[in-house]
Amino acid sequence: MSRCFAVWILLLISVFAYAETPLLWNQPASRQHCPTGDDAVWVHYPEGNACMRYFSAGNLQAAPLAVVILKGDRVSQIKRPPATIRGNTAADQRRQARAILRQTGLPTIILARPGTYGSSGNHYHRRQAEEFQAIDAALNAIKARYGIQRFILSGHSGGATAASALLTTGRRDIDCAVLSSGAWGLLERAQRMRLQNGNALAPALDTTGLPHPWDPLDHISGIAADPFRLILVIGNPQDRNTPFDLQARFADALREHGHRVELLERPARPPEYHDLTGNAAINAIRLCPLRG
Repeated sequence: MSRCFAVWILLLISVFAYAETPLLWNQPASRQHCPTGDDAVWVHYPEGNACMRYFSAGNLQAAPLAVVILKGDRVSQIKRPPATIRGNTAADQRRQARAILRQTGLPTIILARPGTYGSSGNHYHRRQAEEFQAIDAALNAIKARYGIQRFILSGHSGGATAASALLTTGRRDIDCAVLSSGAWGLLERAQRMRLQNGNALAPALDTTGLPHPWDPLDHISGIAADPFRLILVIGNPQDRNTPFDLQARFADALREHGHRVELLERPARPPEYHDLTGNAAINAIRLCPLRG
């Protein structure tokens, strides 16, 4: 065996082992331990620093348009050993990105929210300003790395809230946002859930137990005007997790501010009626407009 071939084999083995290593959750930001290469960016934002992981499929280099996926909350997984979390390797996440690429035909990026799937941060502190600042900074870094021109955002549940928060930063590079079963009206939602579950009321606290959640519903004025961009708010009227009337309130507020928005109803799985069936959010990407 030639020396060059042996080195190549060892490199392949190391890459495979790295890809199959479980991703860590709720880790502090560390520049030293932030992976180099094409699946992590080290970012700075007003509240601090973060190592943000992302997993892609398709050709991102100078892409005129790319899909960015933001997943929902993963609270039940935080305390589990990383090796027991389903889909918790870089290879698993890239496979998911390739599946979305096949459905949409567009380069795809799964951007891990802080504290999840290898991104630094504390997932218990979701929906605070710091979470959304870190995601926004990561999207800027990824855009600069590849020269991507524009994005379609797709988020479910807490991921939809995060995607809508990116809109409120005034970004002008978002052609479409597909927001399924999103959480808005965060303090009101938290109160309803406490009543629903028979818990003590705490009007000033989000469901995280933290005060001052950063609610995109309160920051719609920050969304840049763009007559081309389409915002799709998708949900189920029976949703017991993120009330559909609060989703509709968000859509109405967008419309009142002059934005192009559609509120769509889709089937969902009982008994929570929160997770939509039929791959509704990804299928809805085909409704997004494409610039000529």
